[in-house]
Amino acid sequence: MNKMTVRDIDVVGKRVLVRVDFNVPIDAKTGKITDDSRIRAALPTINYLIERHARIILLSHFGRPKGKVVEDMRLAPAAKRLSEILHEPVATVGDCIGPKAEKAVAALKDGDVLLLENLRFHPEEESGDENFAKALASLGDVYVNDAFGTAHRAHASISGIAHYLPAVAGFLLEKEINTLGALLENPDHPFTALFGGAKVSDKVAMLKNIMGKVDTLLIGGGMAATFLKAKSYSVGASAVEADIINIAGDLIKDTAKNNVNILLPVDVLVADKIDGSVKGQIVTVDKIPSCQIIVDIGPKTVDAFEKELKKSKTVFWNGTIGIAEVPQFAKATRTLAKLLSKLKARTIVGGGSTAETIAELGLADKITFVSTGGGASLEFLGGEQLPGVLALRDRI
Repeated sequence: MNKMTVRDIDVVGKRVLVRVDFNVPIDAKTGKITDDSRIRAALPTINYLIERHARIILLSHFGRPKGKVVEDMRLAPAAKRLSEILHEPVATVGDCIGPKAEKAVAALKDGDVLLLENLRFHPEEESGDENFAKALASLGDVYVNDAFGTAHRAHASISGIAHYLPAVAGFLLEKEINTLGALLENPDHPFTALFGGAKVSDKVAMLKNIMGKVDTLLIGGGMAATFLKAKSYSVGASAVEADIINIAGDLIKDTAKNNVNILLPVDVLVADKIDGSVKGQIVTVDKIPSCQIIVDIGPKTVDAFEKELKKSKTVFWNGTIGIAEVPQFAKATRTLAKLLSKLKARTIVGGGSTAETIAELGLADKITFVSTGGGASLEFLGGEQLPGVLALRDRI
């Protein structure tokens, strides 16, 4: 990555604004964080700044409050968890700009950590408002972006602040760019990409960009229905992106042109509704009932996928393989996640629901790298320039 990082600037005694991604899952009943991996991912940068006696001001969003204050979307639980991990206080304040925020920042001493309130309580954050970015920038001397998960958004706290302060990357952002970049530039072969999730449209650019670099594509999840439809299979009541069918067909043709092995499901689990009370049935893809929905891949497909994965030296996985939020439709996702954790290969998981599955199964330490960015990783691997990275200072 040809961008400056926090190593390249003087932070001693400085007010350092750090954009983090603390948009963590919280149990609605208990109010407790169920997966703190995004908080832990920011620790290398935070600890580096603490050790160098910076005054650390953390910025984050949480949820989608749509520009209004929503009480159960405050960042206090994240501050509490970070405090527990650091074994030192993490201050909070009721806003991210204005008199309250200014007073809290002014009270900081060297090595202190402050987490400002949810940025998205202000509609100006997502609109990239210049004055809002200026107000945030006025609280610091230096800006560090360590939020890869939102680096693809041109929000005020992502690219806006960088216009008014020296702007560099944190260690997490640097690691994300370098790790994902290596997939495109120098993967060990055989290189297998495993894709699931609901939509093909989210992944078209990435599929085209990696076509000449990957050896095998494994397609599952809801997106498999669109690919199967492109091959003239009847997919019952499964959701299909009608405007993407021809593109899916072209992608299949591109695999042949590029000598890429593509595996689509040969059998699937189907059900008449997406419901925890339904068991479903296994059918071959040429016998999907007209009234039923594909909810997971079948055992023969899992076996075929496992065979390819076991031969691989590099694996990239993005998107759950079934409707994983329903336990009985998550079998293939869980099976393949466990297999990945045992492979003697470089394994990279592309954020979002896939990363949540890895965390839930306690496998994160057995995967080479778990990205914190779902959409950001897809756009980066699709060859897109990320606003949050572009805004940072270039390395001379």
